Amino acid sequence: MTPTSTPMSPRVAVVRFGSEICGDPRLAAEREWLVTNGLGGYAMGTVSGAPSRSYHGLLIAALAPPVERTLLLSQLQESVDGDPDGCGPLRIVSFALEGTVPRWRFAWGETLLEKRIWMAQGANTTHVSYRLVRGGPIQLSLTAWVQHRSPHGGERPWLTLASLARGVEVRPLAAAPFVLLSDRGHWCLEEPPLWVEGVPLVAEAERGLASTAEHLRAATLTVTLGDPHPGVTVVASTRRDACTDGDRALAERRDHEDGLLRSWVAAQPALAPAAPAWIRQLVLAADAFVVERAPEGASLIAGYPWFNDWGRDTMISLAGLTLATGRCERAERILRTYAAHSSHGLIPNSFPDRADQPLDQRAYNTVDATLWFFQALAEHRQASGSDALVRDLFPQLEGIVEHHVAGTWFGIRMDPADGLLAAGEGETQLTWMDAKPSDRAITPRHGKAVEVNALWINALRSMAGFSRVTGADPGRWQALADRAAAGFQRFWNPRMGCCFDVIDGPSGCSDGRLRPNQLLALSLPEPLLSPAQAASVLALCGRRLLTRHGLRSLDPADPDYRGHYGGDAQRRDRAYHQGTVWAWWLGPFALAHFRLHGDAALALSFLEPMADHLGAAGLGSLSEIFDGDAPHAPRGCIAQAWSVAQVLAAWTAISGETPRAAGR
Repeated sequence: MTPTSTPMSPRVAVVRFGSEICGDPRLAAEREWLVTNGLGGYAMGTVSGAPSRSYHGLLIAALAPPVERTLLLSQLQESVDGDPDGCGPLRIVSFALEGTVPRWRFAWGETLLEKRIWMAQGANTTHVSYRLVRGGPIQLSLTAWVQHRSPHGGERPWLTLASLARGVEVRPLAAAPFVLLSDRGHWCLEEPPLWVEGVPLVAEAERGLASTAEHLRAATLTVTLGDPHPGVTVVASTRRDACTDGDRALAERRDHEDGLLRSWVAAQPALAPAAPAWIRQLVLAADAFVVERAPEGASLIAGYPWFNDWGRDTMISLAGLTLATGRCERAERILRTYAAHSSHGLIPNSFPDRADQPLDQRAYNTVDATLWFFQALAEHRQASGSDALVRDLFPQLEGIVEHHVAGTWFGIRMDPADGLLAAGEGETQLTWMDAKPSDRAITPRHGKAVEVNALWINALRSMAGFSRVTGADPGRWQALADRAAAGFQRFWNPRMGCCFDVIDGPSGCSDGRLRPNQLLALSLPEPLLSPAQAASVLALCGRRLLTRHGLRSLDPADPDYRGHYGGDAQRRDRAYHQGTVWAWWLGPFALAHFRLHGDAALALSFLEPMADHLGAAGLGSLSEIFDGDAPHAPRGCIAQAWSVAQVLAAWTAISGETPRAAGR
């Protein structure tokens, strides 16, 4: 199913999705939409309107941005002229995204009703608007189901209700209240409020989680739509003074998205005018992940609906989500935020779920996030044309590298024998392959991991470059990089014609399983393999790992391969990095292909199937993972930062080099 795009304004477009969504209730129940607010809060649901996840709701507020997410408004149950299925899936005649704003059209004969959902940027506020396009008049009733719990689930809260002039205040016990407001109509509190139990959650049942939910039936808004008042806007917010003027609030949302596209055009003046519609959609999708981090920082959400901001994901995603889209200032704030929280030479891998919880050593369990930080900083310097951030952070950067050389937490240390970086002890899981059900890491990868050392060498080269910027002597860092680059040849496995995944592990043996990790030796700036070696790696990964939406995390011929990602948490974690397809690896693969062969059109063709995927799961965004086995069904988060980022960054890098490549 390929979405089609038509102009809505000189910048933002309307993306219409195929009629199969509207004609098939099953597809409408599977396809999901997402809107966000720049704080980590979001609204999310199915096209059909029926919730299928614990994470679905019209207001999931980030009460301590970007964390302490709390489900407040679950649903507005719609009834038209007394028909409780008035806005059900069989009434949908079209569904579209206006930028990122979902828009439905429902029909009854000549009567056509339009619905939109969006969030206010920088506020825990959701707007839901209804407008009669033709026919009528109709009486619209909207029954609000409310909650106050984590979107992951939780116990039933104690809620009381109070009437307001144009709405309802919901008062949780020992927590701040929130409001439901409207610009028109009559609100009536439920007497008494009723907990609706047993709401089915099909997607959660498939994941082996609690398969039902409960919500408080709080109040009903009744309003007549027709001449001269065809519309109504409902607002759910943590602020009593939230704007109820739907036209103004929607205009502000569109202005924000227009501004995102203007920034992108300014950053990519040669590429943006001819960019395909799906790339423009990814530019808008990128904004969902860019968030404030209280009190004064910034970060990137790893994925919706269940991830918070993670250091590794942030650094892998930073270039694609911020630099390629013309948001260098935001990228700088993100880099400064993580630098401010560094400890023992490491940036945090994760932040606590609550703002009042301190960071401890467990939050730093990553060997690669800090190395990605150097890559992101180098890319920021190139994109911004400014040395100021490097100069400010340089003393801290020296300390970080010194900790890696001398040794730091989790057994992370440079081996003086070959200059390579080793890591891992006990049951830690320090690389991006970090699944750990209970107390056992599925892929611990202790020793010297191939992608970690590609990043290590690139970080040392960057450090030498940063030294020149500041006037410091680059000699030591250059010498360490040279030694590690020479040592990198120890990864070469001549029998298979590719790199070992890990060398010098606890058993003393090398891990020869075929994984995509070695692609970083081809896609990062520092070349680490000969042209013949690189060609062999690329061809092998292309034959055995590449699928249309990403690369398998393990060769299907391996006895540990798992081709389906599903079931309970234990089964999912066992498959997570043992064959599951990861979308973000498309970026390094395409970039490596272009650097090796110089054919931009061919390299870009590996990214193009993602255009179709924009209409296949989380509408307008890219999924986290896919089954390793055909038909490679989408799994995991419906919107993942590094999936969007790496595809967008690779497309930008390859397209920007097209004229040079064509002349080779």
